Amino acid sequence: MVVLGIETSCDDTAAAVVVEGKILSNIIFSQWVHSRFGGVVPELAARSHIRILPPVVKEALSVAGLTLSDIEGIAVTYGPGLVVSLVLGLSYAKSLAYALKIPFIGVNHLEGHIFSNLLVHKDLTLPFLNLIVSGGHTELVVVREKGSYEVIGSTLDDAAGEAFDKVAKLLGMGYPGGPEIEMKAREGDPGFVQFPRGKVKEYDFSFSGLKTAVLYYLDDLEEKEKKTHLSDIAASFQEAVVDSLVAKTLKAAKFCKLNQIALSGGVSANKRLREKLMEKADGRKVFYPSLNLCTDNAAMIAAAGLERLKKGERSPFTLKAKARLTLGEVNNRK
Repeated sequence: MVVLGIETSCDDTAAAVVVEGKILSNIIFSQWVHSRFGGVVPELAARSHIRILPPVVKEALSVAGLTLSDIEGIAVTYGPGLVVSLVLGLSYAKSLAYALKIPFIGVNHLEGHIFSNLLVHKDLTLPFLNLIVSGGHTELVVVREKGSYEVIGSTLDDAAGEAFDKVAKLLGMGYPGGPEIEMKAREGDPGFVQFPRGKVKEYDFSFSGLKTAVLYYLDDLEEKEKKTHLSDIAASFQEAVVDSLVAKTLKAAKFCKLNQIALSGGVSANKRLREKLMEKADGRKVFYPSLNLCTDNAAMIAAAGLERLKKGERSPFTLKAKARLTLGEVNNRK
């Protein structure tokens, strides 16, 4: 089955064509305009999606060497995300499906992140533990079968990616903050400042206190000291985030008796996170996607949609975008 995937959950406009176990194309247009504002401006994101989505879909088809008449199904993100962005992608997908008289399926963005590994790692077998870590989400998910997920841990406040963005702003860096801090941290000493690791119950996360600790630490420094030790502060903050993510993930894997761990989401591109998780894995296999599948992309949406379309699932044209959508809401849906 040939599936066209469409992803517009935030500020990236993406389209991809996927067949069983293979990516034929994966086109992503990033809206760099938001870097001027230190965060995503919903209205600007929506305007860009309107303008960019048709040519991005056209390019995805061209790279795949196909035309619209070759597409047998459409998968589109319907949540979670910015509702103005979701509505545009969903409306476009519905229009194409109606005109082509083919089925379409609404995909949970988080389920897409889970499929980013299943799409490329054929040796990743069920069951496994998935750490989804991005700008809007930090969740530990037990994947026992495709389409059914048990969330055993999540963030109680800021997501890890959100913390990176906010701390980057405190440090005078650009947006998005994750790549900026990671780059600066390579030159620094991760033990320079002992920032707190959020201590919350079981497998949940908390990064708000860490962000506040960085704020208070910076308030006590002279401007010259900030500039001199910028890389050390960045490295120390990054280490605190990574330590929290790794410790909770390994604790959950041990409790659930799972020997495979998958990383996904934008923050899974962080090299230090990958290295430390693999270093501490204690014999467990660690999987992570290629960099172009870490951030928001349509190939993962197409892969998740393909799995559901093969089972005979279809979404009605009355499907609405949902800014807040959990994995639990789509478990074993019919």
